[in-house]
Amino acid sequence: MSQTTVDSMTDPAKYPAPFRCCVQAVEPQWIDYNGHLNMAFYNVLFDRAFDEVLLAVGLGPEYLSASNHSTFTAEAHVTYIQEIGSGDEVTVTLQLLDFDEKRMHTFQEMYLADGTLVATSEQMSLHVDMSAKKVAAYPPEITDRLTAMRRAHGELPNKPQVGHVIGIRRKPR
Repeated sequence: MSQTTVDSMTDPAKYPAPFRCCVQAVEPQWIDYNGHLNMAFYNVLFDRAFDEVLLAVGLGPEYLSASNHSTFTAEAHVTYIQEIGSGDEVTVTLQLLDFDEKRMHTFQEMYLADGTLVATSEQMSLHVDMSAKKVAAYPPEITDRLTAMRRAHGELPNKPQVGHVIGIRRKPR
């Protein structure tokens, strides 16, 4: 490979800003007694979308098989903005906010087909050595890909939900 050839896996153009995942449909069995998508299944939809991103950077099932390393979610903060129901189709976008040698900080937005924002999820994910069950550094090729994605996503503004703290806001007396 010549020095001028760009490795497509480290080319920022491979990682659209934000990364747009496949369309997913809300399954009927996910609807709760209130008649809308149960809160747990928002996480399923976000997780499936995150799996697409992991595949794109080389952290999918083949990586687990070859390296015995995987990715775990350490923390997630979901904001529910609008109800959705059975059969609704959604797409999720992902922005890589930051990463270091062992962690990824991401922000996802879930949209209906008409562009209506229905939920967001901010997550901290860890790279884990499955044998030791400990957090481990990404290998250099993954770090290079995450660097490319971060470069592509670096121009995106942070959304209002990023870093949101849960609490009751009281009016001063």
